[in-house]
Parts: sequence; C-alpha cells; structure tokens
Amino acid sequence: MAAERGSPALLLAVAALLATALLAGIHHGTRERIAAREHTRALERLAAVLPPSLYDNDPLADTALVHDARLGPGARTVWRARRGGIGTAVALTVTAPDGYAGPIELLVGIDRAGHVLGVRVVAHAETPGLGDPIELRRSDWVLGFDGRSLAEPPPPRWTVRRDGGDFDQFTGATITPRAVVTAVARALAVHAERGESLYALPAQPH
Repeated sequence: MAAERGSPALLLAVAALLATALLAGIHHGTRERIAAREHTRALERLAAVLPPSLYDNDPLADTALVHDARLGPGARTVWRARRGGIGTAVALTVTAPDGYAGPIELLVGIDRAGHVLGVRVVAHAETPGLGDPIELRRSDWVLGFDGRSLAEPPPPRWTVRRDGGDFDQFTGATITPRAVVTAVARALAVHAERGESLYALPAQPH
C-alpha cells in the first residue's frame, strides 16, 4: 500500500526531473546562437556611429569606462575601434541634462582626427511632435552633425541659429536641439583633450 501511495509522487518527481533536463538541454543548445545574435544586433546599433570600415577589432569587447563630468554623471562607457591595433575612432555616451523634459542620452562616434562620425539619441522624454525630431526615425536633423568638428564650426558656433550658431532649431522647440548640440560639443571637447588616453584605458567589460 505504501509503495502504491508513493508512486504518484515518484512519477511527478521523475517528470519534473525530465522537464528540467530538457530545458537545460535546450538552453545549452541555443545559448551560443542567442549570444551570437545579440552580439550582431549590438554591433549593428553601434555601426550607426562607428562605421565597420574603421575597425578590425571587436569594439563591443574593447570597451572602457571614463569619468568626466562633461559626459554626464558616473562612469561612462567608451567603445574603441582599432585597425591593425591602431585606434581609429571611439563612441562615447553623453548626457544632455538640460532637455525640455529631462536628460537626453546620446551616443556619439568620433574619429581619431576629431570629426563626428554619427550621433544617435539613445533615450529621451521630449515632447512628441516638438522635441522628438532629434530621433532619426522622426527627422534627419541629427545627421547634421556628421563630419563636424570643433574646427567646423568653431566652438562659439556650436549652438542653434537662434543663439548665433550653425545648427537648426525646430519650429516651436529650441531647448531640445540646443541641449543636444551643446552635449555633442562637450563630447568633442572631451575627445580633443583625452582622445589618445581613451585608447589606452584598461578594457572593462560592458
């Protein structure tokens, strides 16, 4: 009788064990493929500001942390692009703290000579229809940074046209583009001062 009463519990335990083993097998069999797909997607996102033609290393594995208040609070990630072991470009995360509706997070790619390779808005809370043209899916305004440097235009003109600068503002929204322009200029200033050292920072997992 005792064996008969224990059978359902034993069967349940065996079923649970088999299910666990099956799930573990599936996880082990797909883990590498999932990791490879995530790695590819991350590279595709980074390619928007760091063209693959500039590197033969893995910039996702060649990251470092930098502390500089001009980029934002706390440690900021820098992705390094290298070709033949020589640094060619970096991608920096920078925060514009003075957006209309709060901080705006940016990813800025800069080549070794100090030219902007690309800017993308990573996160923001700006007003839809007014401030959100900073997103590439809303407008091509952000592409206006491509190829710019602290020499073109010079620092005093790194602001919107309303303030005497070279960058367009949006109709009815000046605060948002002004904040983004200023943040990109700060990233360029950090690169101008620390560019070489950014390539020499010890690698840190991102």
